[in-house]
Amino acid sequence: MTLQIVILAAGMGSRLGRSLPKPLTELADGRTIMQQQHDNIRAAFGTSARITAVVGYRAETIVEAFPEADYVYNDRYDQTNTSKSLLRALKATGRSGVLWMNGDVVFDPRVLGRAIELVERDQSFVTVNTAKVSDEEVKYTIDAAGNIQELSKTVVGGIGEAVGINYVSAADKRALIAQLSRVDDQDYFERGLERAIAENGMVVRPLDISDLYAVEVDFAEDLERANLFV
Repeated sequence: MTLQIVILAAGMGSRLGRSLPKPLTELADGRTIMQQQHDNIRAAFGTSARITAVVGYRAETIVEAFPEADYVYNDRYDQTNTSKSLLRALKATGRSGVLWMNGDVVFDPRVLGRAIELVERDQSFVTVNTAKVSDEEVKYTIDAAGNIQELSKTVVGGIGEAVGINYVSAADKRALIAQLSRVDDQDYFERGLERAIAENGMVVRPLDISDLYAVEVDFAEDLERANLFV
């Protein structure tokens, strides 16, 4: 079965202060953030992987840059958060499992290589970094079995940060869609995951990539840090 990969790229990215969508921000090596993501996807999963981007703000600029991808349009991009963009994407990708990522994450190509085993097992996971725990980032805790328990920016006593690269199995997809439908428009998709874990018994493994780089570019200083790696 063809692997379905989703890139969430609908937001305005106003904190970075650029006129183009954030995924089209140019990196030090001349590629855009989204081009780096496409290259990493192809390196790990080959040309058969199907990439779908959720677009909204200045959607035409992303479509023009990546005409070979599939697209889902979030016409409420200025009123909703990543929960609703992911919801639209999951509904558009059939019954199979989906690997998804935020469209502003610059990451080591080896991250996806490390994810292959879990994807092949069709095991839901959240990619995490235990090297640092910042108050403003999405944090997580685990249960006695080592699975994700809490997942949000308000987690107290978090043991690491969620990186923004995740996978939902075919078996878990329906529960996640249902929970994403119920969360508030301004919730991040992590709220849907957290509810599916608590209410549906969804098992989500943490995939530790602390030894590799992954930078979510929100501010100019994040971009500077990302450019140290590429």
